Amino acid sequence: MFKKILIANRGEIACRVIKTAKKMGIATVAVYSDADRNALHVKMADEAVHIGPPPANQSYIVIDRIMDAIRQTGAEAVHPGYGFLSENMKFAEALEKEGVTFVGPPSPAIEAMGDKITSKKLAQEAGVSTVPGYMGLIADAEEAVKISNEIGYPVMIKASAGGGGKGMRIAWNDQEAREGFESSKNEAANSFGDDRIFIEKFVTQPRHIEIQVLADKHGNCVYLHERECSIQRRNQKVIEEAPSPFLDAATRKAMGEQACALAKAVGYTSAGTVEFIVDADKNFYFLEMNTRLQVEHPVTELITGVDLVEQMIRVANGEPLPFTQDDLTINGWAIESRLYAEDPYRNFLPSIGRLTRYRPPAETAAGPLLDADRWVPARPGDHPPAAAAGVRNDTGVYEGGEISMYYDPMIAKLCTWAPTREAAIEQMRLALDEFEVEGIGHNLPFLSAVMDHPKFVSGDISTAFIAEEYPEGFLGATLPEAEIQRIAASVAAMHRVAEIRRTRISGRLDNHERHVGERWVVTVAGQEFPVRITADKQGSTVEIAGRKLRVESDWLPGQSLARLSVDGSPLVLKVDRLPSGFRLRVRGADLKTYVRRPRAAELARLMPEKLPPDTSKFLLCPMPGLVVKVNVAAGDEVQEGQALATVEAMKMENILRAERRGVVKSVNASAGESLKVDDVIMEFE
Repeated sequence: MFKKILIANRGEIACRVIKTAKKMGIATVAVYSDADRNALHVKMADEAVHIGPPPANQSYIVIDRIMDAIRQTGAEAVHPGYGFLSENMKFAEALEKEGVTFVGPPSPAIEAMGDKITSKKLAQEAGVSTVPGYMGLIADAEEAVKISNEIGYPVMIKASAGGGGKGMRIAWNDQEAREGFESSKNEAANSFGDDRIFIEKFVTQPRHIEIQVLADKHGNCVYLHERECSIQRRNQKVIEEAPSPFLDAATRKAMGEQACALAKAVGYTSAGTVEFIVDADKNFYFLEMNTRLQVEHPVTELITGVDLVEQMIRVANGEPLPFTQDDLTINGWAIESRLYAEDPYRNFLPSIGRLTRYRPPAETAAGPLLDADRWVPARPGDHPPAAAAGVRNDTGVYEGGEISMYYDPMIAKLCTWAPTREAAIEQMRLALDEFEVEGIGHNLPFLSAVMDHPKFVSGDISTAFIAEEYPEGFLGATLPEAEIQRIAASVAAMHRVAEIRRTRISGRLDNHERHVGERWVVTVAGQEFPVRITADKQGSTVEIAGRKLRVESDWLPGQSLARLSVDGSPLVLKVDRLPSGFRLRVRGADLKTYVRRPRAAELARLMPEKLPPDTSKFLLCPMPGLVVKVNVAAGDEVQEGQALATVEAMKMENILRAERRGVVKSVNASAGESLKVDDVIMEFE
């Protein structure tokens, strides 16, 4: 076995590989840019080597810098993680020439399947059903428009070397094809150093379902069942689960066998993923093969008990797979929610800054990658106890750390496992409510809202789920009346605890005793609830809306997380203090709640509402980023939907469009300028 492995990556995947390497007794080497000098993966590794400036094209994807780090440390093998150089044939070849083992497939397989244009041609030759498209090189935007018209809109414009949603656009008309081609080409060049683009028909209402394969150097290849990855935004996966709630056993077997046949046809070894789109009739079409470990691999590990990183290392070392296809059964259900540094209330635009609070829920027995004093499977196929539910969090950040503008915005992958899908969803709801993140915009509220969405709960989803269900973006969750009443009762009980503490303050004036009353008016989500509260040592009984709710909790004033039981059902609230109440975040809702005495509540109704300032005549920068292009000048008349400017952040280009017709009064920013959130880009008359 290898004595030392270098991880040619950063963030959570580097930390993930280091965990397994340590479990196997292998020393690890991290690489880092200037921006990652204090990153978690650097702290976790046994050694760390600096490789250059923050931009990935000057550090993480510069092959010579990685090779220098290998020579400097004497690493015997390299795990590439995902993204960066993980599917770069030249990198694999450079390692082979150096006599260093690549923990991944051989370079010919990367060339054959890692390139999306070549892989589609090979799939067609092998008789695999593929989506109609144009696989040749496309010279410019006008040729892209011509090809798009020949295929027929809508079309998907994709980077040949792309991944992670970068270099991908859906175009419904000529203008979107032109803009999408240019943006995809730029993103591909910046992220992968390869700006080749291809175009294919976009199948409406599809499901994105992928098959995990694992092959060794002895001719063995197995599939570890499927992952449902249909919840996507801008072609970037947000929530994944295994197995899929849509597939039946026959379709699963057919997809798995086809994936293995394709892998064997190109001499594939190591872990890889064959992606399919599946229509409503369970017809499936080859989409692409990712010749690397996938971001969402934990859900497969949780339902199979297989540590995929360990198997990748063992395969690279020449060992045969320790199991056969018959050993790989599906046990329970697993769900993964990707925590992104992006603001859902600003149409999911990237957010950067310091994590002033980062406190994930406690990890419990949910899979093979927990600490030694927790559950660990004795062999592949073992699982947690059938009655248990578990939580796993793969992350690459820590409280006080910085979220950089230079890299992918994902900061953690929260996973839950349970015997059934319903139980796994409920476990995820509670885990998301317990996840505390402050200092940056993040998508926790959106993830919580999806877990309660009827379509997701029923499994009736497609890749259009977010676009169809949140066409105006995410504006916060609307909670059902029964849940609001549970929250109101909890707020009353929490307020009583705070009031009792205030009565015990020393140094009060004589003859000024503070009494805690029984009757209050609780305001939640614009609704008023008169309540009567009585308490004992175990908790409180709250009379509200003709019901009596029992509230029990060990919450104390000043604590940012309240874990309560309301009539025997758990409720977790993120808590901030407000005058006369609390700011609560729960199940995707952000609520200002107030608890007042009846007379104070009467007076509060008379207070005028403070309105936000009018910014309708300004185009404001929605996130910190770099201005790539300004499309208009002062005096120009613009139409609704017209592109005004392009801002790049976290390797993604964001086109800012006019919300209505108007005339540009002044332009305050220019290409190449770095802007903060809400900086004025232009003003309208």
